[in-house]
Amino acid sequence: MSYRTQDIRNLALAGHPGAGKTTLFEALLHAGGAIPTAGSLERGTTVSDFDPMEKARGHSLNTAIAAIDHGGIHVNLIDTPGYPDFRGPTLSAFSAVETVAIVVNAGAGIEYGTRRMMDHARERNLCRLIVVNRIDAEPGRLGALVDELREAFGPECLPINLPADGGRRVVDCFFNPAGDSDLGPVADAHQRIIDQVVEINEQVMERYLEDGETGLSGAALHDAFEQCLREGHLVPVCFVSARTGAGVAELLALAEKLLPNPREGNPPPFEKNGAPLATTADPDAHVVADVFKIVNDPFVGKLSVFRVFQGTVRRDSQLFVDDGRKSFKAGHLFRLKGREHVEIDRAVAGDIAAVAKIDDIHFDAVLHDSHDEDQLRLKPLDFPRPMFGLAIEAATRGQEQKLATALHKLAEEDPGYQIEHHVELNETVVRGLGELHLRVLLERIRERYGVDVRSRPPRIAYRETIAAPAEGHHRHKKQTGGAGQFGEVFLKVEPLARGTGFEFVDAVKGGTIPGQYIPAVEKGVRQVLHGGALAGYPIQDVRVTVYDGKYHTVDSKEVAFVAAGKRAFLDAIAKARPQVLEPIVDLTVAAPEAHMGDITGQLAGKRARIHGTDAGRGGEIVVKAQVPLSELTDYATELKGATAGRGRYDLEFSHYEPVPGNVQKQLVEAYKPRHEED
Repeated sequence: MSYRTQDIRNLALAGHPGAGKTTLFEALLHAGGAIPTAGSLERGTTVSDFDPMEKARGHSLNTAIAAIDHGGIHVNLIDTPGYPDFRGPTLSAFSAVETVAIVVNAGAGIEYGTRRMMDHARERNLCRLIVVNRIDAEPGRLGALVDELREAFGPECLPINLPADGGRRVVDCFFNPAGDSDLGPVADAHQRIIDQVVEINEQVMERYLEDGETGLSGAALHDAFEQCLREGHLVPVCFVSARTGAGVAELLALAEKLLPNPREGNPPPFEKNGAPLATTADPDAHVVADVFKIVNDPFVGKLSVFRVFQGTVRRDSQLFVDDGRKSFKAGHLFRLKGREHVEIDRAVAGDIAAVAKIDDIHFDAVLHDSHDEDQLRLKPLDFPRPMFGLAIEAATRGQEQKLATALHKLAEEDPGYQIEHHVELNETVVRGLGELHLRVLLERIRERYGVDVRSRPPRIAYRETIAAPAEGHHRHKKQTGGAGQFGEVFLKVEPLARGTGFEFVDAVKGGTIPGQYIPAVEKGVRQVLHGGALAGYPIQDVRVTVYDGKYHTVDSKEVAFVAAGKRAFLDAIAKARPQVLEPIVDLTVAAPEAHMGDITGQLAGKRARIHGTDAGRGGEIVVKAQVPLSELTDYATELKGATAGRGRYDLEFSHYEPVPGNVQKQLVEAYKPRHEED
């Protein structure tokens, strides 16, 4: 099928685990004619969950992409994982679409993942709709659920269609105001959504007040509807049963008729040299595309999946990666259909496509065909910080390089992974968003890359800082018979607000330290910054100001000022009330209410600050607390034991704060610094 930019719709399905996203993905593909029959999770036949590990576990671990060509419209559909451990691929998909459909399980209602995905989509300025799934299982609860959605997410959440006949079918209430539904007269729902749509635009509102709905053209109503979506003034609520097919065709029709095409959605947040820069969804302009997914396929090789925001990528196009000076040729272009790679001739502005075997491409790379687009970047996504860690090593000598390659490729595929190499400890630490996240990584290392690994708990990601201003000084002087070494540095340190990072200020006057040696002083400071001064952890939230020093016209050289800067910084830190900081996480625990006493009792012994409890669905209680990460090493096992396996929890990094005095003393005593001799 040949299609234009205005014929494209890009839609991601997101939500809490178990909401039925993958089943809905299959049902939409079937309704649009992309597949002859919908696949089954139980039989492992879905287009989306084709990975053997996904089939074995029965849930998505990565995003899956497939396209529907139906009614003259080309819909790029992305199925995303629901588990918070795999939020990296989910959020990556948000950079490729105009609209996110938040799928809600009618029986479970609003869950933690529902709220998080609504928040993420709103923060990214994406159009949103809510899809209530499994309406046939809970037909009597749907009216109350709509009220809960409006209370949780605002009065802009309004049904655009309604369930009927006990959830066996769905009736439209936007284009067709007649008939009845399980939730009351269709005309009432129609009036509410029309009133919401027309009030966004003064001209449309005036015509509506003068002539009623008959005075509005279809184009005017369509444009006002999309303005509502773009501005968050309307979040349509749709009803489906992906299992029976009720409402699926209606959802596809909604996507075709009312969801924004790439020219109508909110503009992507591109920046050039830190300043916002607008792209245009013009197929004849220079190419601008962003890579939002990397797949290391054992048969095809490295597959880079990108969204075209501007221009047209053709087979054999010459493209640059970021600010690279050497272009590559897109010898083959692919469209994805789950596991399948279908070769295509071109991808117009707004489309999603992939190229294979280009090693220079990385996640979030910008592909373009003109150096006019150098320095262009898509605003970074706000990924959750990976806090769970494992120190790993190859179980067999000689497989270290193979393990390093496997880690690099897996981190390319999921931005939720972070690989750290601690040279001083000779330790490789892989961090992820949860225990399941890391367990999947270890399984993939073994099954996909054939490397057996040993793992153990890593050191907690403590940090160091200072609590008071201080000054430091060091004179580095060496005479070895020939040319000597000389450098003297005076500096001061002061604490910065938590989370600020590090600042280096050159305040030297009169050339007491020549300008060419200032970078050497900073290099020495940064050596301490990375290696720590108190307990061996990186230093943060510190400003270092170099204000004076001395040099020698013959003996001064870079190495001398590196050493002087390092020692002066250590001298200042020792006087500045150094502190060890520990990571504090936001902990959300959900479990049957009967176990609340056990949960709060456990947390009380972990230095937790409990912020409150909420009543969940089905007799559940949700406990919210802030806890030091170091206290949660075995929490999964403890919670499982306390709740008979019915409890679950989610972590998200909050902030760093000083450890108690006794903990700091233990960490300092355990640290054996090994400074280089000057």
